[in-house]
Amino acid sequence: MTSSNSTTDPSFTSKWQPALDAFHAYARWLVSISWKLFFAMAFVLIMAAGMIQSWLPAQKEDFLPQTAILVILSSIVIKASYKQQIQAEEKASAATYLAEAEQLKRQLIEARLAAMQAQVEPHFLFNTLASIDHLIETDPPRASLMQKSLIALLRATLPSMRETSTAKLRNMGQELAVIRPYLDIQKMRMEDRLQIEWDIPEGLHSAELPHMMVLSLVENAFKHGLEPKAEGGQLTLRAEVNHGQLEVTVRDTGVGYYPAESAGLSSQTGHGFGLKNIRDRLALLFGDQASFSIRAMEPYEGSGTLAKLTVPYRVVPLDAQTVTA
Repeated sequence: MTSSNSTTDPSFTSKWQPALDAFHAYARWLVSISWKLFFAMAFVLIMAAGMIQSWLPAQKEDFLPQTAILVILSSIVIKASYKQQIQAEEKASAATYLAEAEQLKRQLIEARLAAMQAQVEPHFLFNTLASIDHLIETDPPRASLMQKSLIALLRATLPSMRETSTAKLRNMGQELAVIRPYLDIQKMRMEDRLQIEWDIPEGLHSAELPHMMVLSLVENAFKHGLEPKAEGGQLTLRAEVNHGQLEVTVRDTGVGYYPAESAGLSSQTGHGFGLKNIRDRLALLFGDQASFSIRAMEPYEGSGTLAKLTVPYRVVPLDAQTVTA
């Protein structure tokens, strides 16, 4: 019994494949030339067909001109229709390329995030454990408080350390669950050299934020501002909503922001990611709807640095939140 789907037979396909390839090559060539050149060549073809026809016997008088006209009309149809197909293929190819490039960029940032976490977490942990070990001998009650703060910090950060996705939903409350024990530890280390001011309304605790991003700004304030200053200073955290945008500011009265750091903004900040990564992640997550700036305080504002993070104000759905301690 003969199959009716003879065109799906591999031998049939391979038999006609050279002809199909030749047709596609001819169609692409037609699309590549201009209409002006095409009609010029068509005119030459008709003239040549007429001249050759004049040399043939009279009974075949109209054969070549008619064939030339048929080829020209067929080529016009192929050129017009195949051009749309090629344009569609080029658009699809460009869209695929952009999607792959965006995916590679996301993977690069996530890999950089994971690498930074792996590098800095042990450093911060070991320093804190060393402080606890010292306080056990000199001030056991403070050692106990620092140990509890470290446990709270690890409890809040460990889940996010296992998640390298930059698109994971977090909220302000979860960020604060990490920042508070971190600041408690810093307060015990710096004692009277550090004052902390909070201005974050409870109503904003459900606002969406990329995880660990605010902590990076806090750590930057300590590393480049407060710790190098002999007398220490004050750290102020503020959050508010303006015109549908959530604005989070971290201000310190430390030694101030050095312009040389603005060139790369790539220094790693203690327990977090580099400042350059903040901008990369914001661009990846929010496009041009988010921004990040860091600058030295103006003389009339006092000494120190002001870092500002602005993202679209969104409330994280309850099923996307985790319970914070």
